[in-house]
Amino acid sequence: MNPGALRPVDLAREHGLSTQAVRNYEDEGILPPAERSASGYRRYTPVHTQALRAFLALRPGYGHGVAAEILRSAGRGDTGTLFRLVDRAHADLLHERDTLAEVTAALGTLTTDPGPTPDSYARTDPTVGMLARQLGLHPASLRKWEAAGILHPRRDPATGHRRYPPEAVRDAYVARQLRRGGFPLDRIRTFTEQLRGAGDAGALGEVLAEWHGRLHRRSRAMLAAGRHLDAYLDLVPAPAAPTEG
Repeated sequence: MNPGALRPVDLAREHGLSTQAVRNYEDEGILPPAERSASGYRRYTPVHTQALRAFLALRPGYGHGVAAEILRSAGRGDTGTLFRLVDRAHADLLHERDTLAEVTAALGTLTTDPGPTPDSYARTDPTVGMLARQLGLHPASLRKWEAAGILHPRRDPATGHRRYPPEAVRDAYVARQLRRGGFPLDRIRTFTEQLRGAGDAGALGEVLAEWHGRLHRRSRAMLAAGRHLDAYLDLVPAPAAPTEG
């Protein structure tokens, strides 16, 4: 047995973790399998130490699940999957950044001119058909967004038809931009709820600034994690070269 072998507590202490958390990470394949002493105790090495550092560094930027898959791929020498996971995470981040820019531009228009509508619609809250034409959508999409809690039209007391006040028109424009960005309906509902709670244009700006800050922190976390992952890859066995058939 290597006299310099490390115990779970040695890995845990560096990061303020419990020893059980370290064992769990090994059981989940995030850390490579450890040797066992004659009495069954786990014995770790500097490879495990760096694997744990890499995982904990990756997690803030990539999320727990993706970070775990990256470490599992590294542990089995599957760099093809590893790099695809890294590339996809960066592509997803860029996609979200582009969506934020589109939403910011859309909100800038809607808050400075809350009725980006034809004059014929500006004198009254539009109906579902009118708003759908403005957005270039089918009315069924607006009804689906209403069912999902994204839109809150009022009902005309005389006819019972849906009417969309300025706030609902704004939410519809934002929802369209987010859907184009690939956002699921539950996330759009959360965002429009934040917009309604924010109220004025200044508060809406705070919501967008928070979103921007979150993306900035995630980008920095992904950048910082790279050196820890690279150091770990230097310690694990290199993948076997493909054989010619």
